[in-house]
Amino acid sequence: MDLTITALEKRYDDFSLHIDDLSVGVGEVVGLVGNNGAGKTTLLRLVLNLIRADAGQVAIGGHDVRTASAWKADTGSYLGPSFLIDFLTPGEYWRFVGQTYGLTAAEVRTRLEAFTSFFTDEPIAETTTYIRELSTGNQNKVGLIGALLHRPRLLLLDEPFASLDPGSQLWLKRHLQRLRGTGEVTMIVSSHDLGHVTDVSTRIALLEAGRLVREVPTAPDTLATLRAYFEDARASGAQSAEEQPDAR
Repeated sequence: MDLTITALEKRYDDFSLHIDDLSVGVGEVVGLVGNNGAGKTTLLRLVLNLIRADAGQVAIGGHDVRTASAWKADTGSYLGPSFLIDFLTPGEYWRFVGQTYGLTAAEVRTRLEAFTSFFTDEPIAETTTYIRELSTGNQNKVGLIGALLHRPRLLLLDEPFASLDPGSQLWLKRHLQRLRGTGEVTMIVSSHDLGHVTDVSTRIALLEAGRLVREVPTAPDTLATLRAYFEDARASGAQSAEEQPDAR
């Protein structure tokens, strides 16, 4: 599914997000990068209609997310542990997610087989530990599997590599690359891991202080360019702090 953002605004007391225009075509993977507080999670929540925009529009498949609902059946998302139901076991949670999307228990069990090398602490279809008792990394695995389980056509992920062990990060990166290779799954992946997000994306969108300041197709030099950008921004910020008069 395609995604179009037009003149989108969300204002808080000390922060505002304003995106003039962002379009993501079918099969594109946009890597969303920026420092803490840039507005990445706010943007994803607006796309999912989890918070109300003050102005502008988000359209998925040509339909305004505020007034249509059909897009939800083809959308998968994981924006962090708040998406989980922590008094369930992982298996119970996945069955609940599958039922929400019209999958039978047998279909859920079959689809979980694709994730056996990703979720390795327990037999994936027979988990007995409550989600609240899992490590942060394993909680994130539960949420990521839930987002992928129904094979969405639009996938939104916020910091999907966070707290995962190195092997799991590589598994997830390769899985997202396989999805990208189908040309059928549209994705926005927000991450502080510049290497992984560059590897999975077809395009990078850079947010700074609630504004989209750069959009570039990924290329062999993209990672080096991003690292240089953030190094320069950090150096400039440190210099500005040093130049401030002593307030004592």
